[in-house]
Amino acid sequence: MSIPCVLVLPFPAQGHIIPLMNFSKKLVEHGCKVIFVNTDFNHKLVMNSMGEQQLDDSFNGALKLVSISDGLRHDEDRTNFAKLCVTMLSTMPNMLEKLIKEICLNDNCRISCMVADVIMGWALDVGSKFGINGTLFWSSSAAMFALLYNIPKLMDDGIIDSNGLSATKKTFQLSPNMPMMDTEALVWSNVAEDSINLNKIFNYLKHCSQTTNLAKWWLCNTTYELEPQSLSFLPKLLPIGPLLNIYDENKSATISIGQFWEEDLSCMSWLDQQQHNSVVYVAFGSFTLFDQNQFKELALGLDLINRPFLWVVHDQDSKNSTTFPNEFKGYKGKIVKWAPQQKVLSHPSIACFISHCGWNSTLEGLSNGVPFLCWPYHADQFYDKTYICDELKVGLAFNKDEKGLVLSGEIKKKVDQLLSDENIRLRSMELKGKVTMNIAQEGQSSKNFNKFVEWLKE
Repeated sequence: MSIPCVLVLPFPAQGHIIPLMNFSKKLVEHGCKVIFVNTDFNHKLVMNSMGEQQLDDSFNGALKLVSISDGLRHDEDRTNFAKLCVTMLSTMPNMLEKLIKEICLNDNCRISCMVADVIMGWALDVGSKFGINGTLFWSSSAAMFALLYNIPKLMDDGIIDSNGLSATKKTFQLSPNMPMMDTEALVWSNVAEDSINLNKIFNYLKHCSQTTNLAKWWLCNTTYELEPQSLSFLPKLLPIGPLLNIYDENKSATISIGQFWEEDLSCMSWLDQQQHNSVVYVAFGSFTLFDQNQFKELALGLDLINRPFLWVVHDQDSKNSTTFPNEFKGYKGKIVKWAPQQKVLSHPSIACFISHCGWNSTLEGLSNGVPFLCWPYHADQFYDKTYICDELKVGLAFNKDEKGLVLSGEIKKKVDQLLSDENIRLRSMELKGKVTMNIAQEGQSSKNFNKFVEWLKE
């Protein structure tokens, strides 16, 4: 039986690359070869962040990292999603086609399957030209997949117009059993600065959602326990989560692939010196950028809570970086540029997680029984916040003042409120058991993943 070779294509953003990398590492563990395709820009970031670590030593050549151009110049802004989506769609299909031809020719390797991020769904068209089986992977919640999948229906029902904007009411349900969704906070409506760019992003997502019929499998980084209603609404969507980085306790440093910045491991020995359930962990993912006023309030709020805190500030060196206010003491805290988040969240000293509520962070927090303080920034994070606070009831949200700022006093108030609520802590620990049960050998997510691997090997 030949070894299956899988080509994996993530959307070029940190929150999409990490779960697909964890998925790829699992495929390698199960005897597959993986060719992981980043954009040139992100490939460089990933390789630089790995430092001295060598891929071949850890994966015996079964995981290969390659790249193609996203169509933008090196110095262009990749946080402009509208521009990125337009250039990707006009340049990447041809680049991907060329790459596949090169792999077949030079590596003498037959690609058995292409696993594409749902919002890189156009790639399945490219794969079908070569007779490559297509699989779609969704790195966010099942509810968000259901939302994208139902764009045509939402337009037909008059819930959104042809630009993706709210046409009628403020809230709606995709099905009677699913949580309410807010038309003002749809995944595409808060990632663009103006209506022209919003329209470009919406059209791109709509285009990708139309390729779902080309995929034999739909895989999702979630579990039945977390989203029973969304998964029964889309029975073809197979939960294989939570896809976590597997750390080998016997190795001093587990290889960490897919990060854009090198992890600062000094925070782990600092956490070892803190009391159990005492540290407030603060991290907002790779895209969140605060203006100076909000950054100041956050810094002063961390002083005000008078507890140890670990704060990830990844843009410390950039030209647009914010500066710490003169009044900020920070004597009880540690500030790092990037942290090994999963290791941090599993540390016994962590009391709670101030988070932007990206789905990866949400799953990592839930998998470690850590309560949340929710501060969403864009895309699906607003839905995730509502889900954490209102459905799962394992977190609280911050309120903003009339200028749209979360003030230092509000930060202290919510930290105190969360950490004095024993019920939230208990629910978080109960959920941890249910979520992590899925990735045990006989867990449902493991069974689903094994079913997919068996199909690959056939």
